Amino acid sequence: MIRASLDKQPSDVAAMFDDVAERYDITNDVLSLGQDRYWRRAAERAVRPLPGEKILDLAAGTGTSSEPFQAAGATVVPCDFSLGMLRAGKRRRADLPFVAGDATRLPFADASFDAVTISFGLRNVHDPDTGLREMLRVTRPGGRLVVCEFSHPTWRPFRTVYVEYLMRALPPVARKIASNPDAYVYLAESIRAWPDQAGMAQRLQRAGWVGVRWRDLSGGIVALHYGVRP
Repeated sequence: MIRASLDKQPSDVAAMFDDVAERYDITNDVLSLGQDRYWRRAAERAVRPLPGEKILDLAAGTGTSSEPFQAAGATVVPCDFSLGMLRAGKRRRADLPFVAGDATRLPFADASFDAVTISFGLRNVHDPDTGLREMLRVTRPGGRLVVCEFSHPTWRPFRTVYVEYLMRALPPVARKIASNPDAYVYLAESIRAWPDQAGMAQRLQRAGWVGVRWRDLSGGIVALHYGVRP
């Protein structure tokens, strides 16, 4: 769930993820107060994996998000641009076919997948719009996209409390538990700069996705966006 600083180069972002790979899952669990498990389950249900389908799980990290798709009988391909994340994932989940790849230049043929999903990773893509077009390219006609990403709380009083947590509580907590705490300090600013739910929907539509809609989770802290390749 980290987001790099807005002026970092892709190689710097990859190195940052390499640094946090070993404690990535437990750090996210603590910083989200356990909500990340609920968000990921919601994303998995939104994808609706079916036996025999081929699913691309982008920004898969150590493969935590990929396991439910495999358990459902789908063929899942976990893909990430951080070699450190992939190595950590392969040590823990040797049965998953991890692939190194940049979301703006995916190493897959056109129309390769029945579904593509990315959780807490689109903000890390150097050019998110190009990434969304690449996801469209590798999805078969009629296939689906699910983006699980931080968004904007819809209730104003709660939004104020949430921003206070991000700006004041998250950095000191990250310094105590994260292997690279400075990486997590970027999280608060990146969330504030990210589009709201409607803005994200427009981004998907501009990339060519149709039937775009969204569902808020945890009062809008996170939103699931859906799209279909025409």
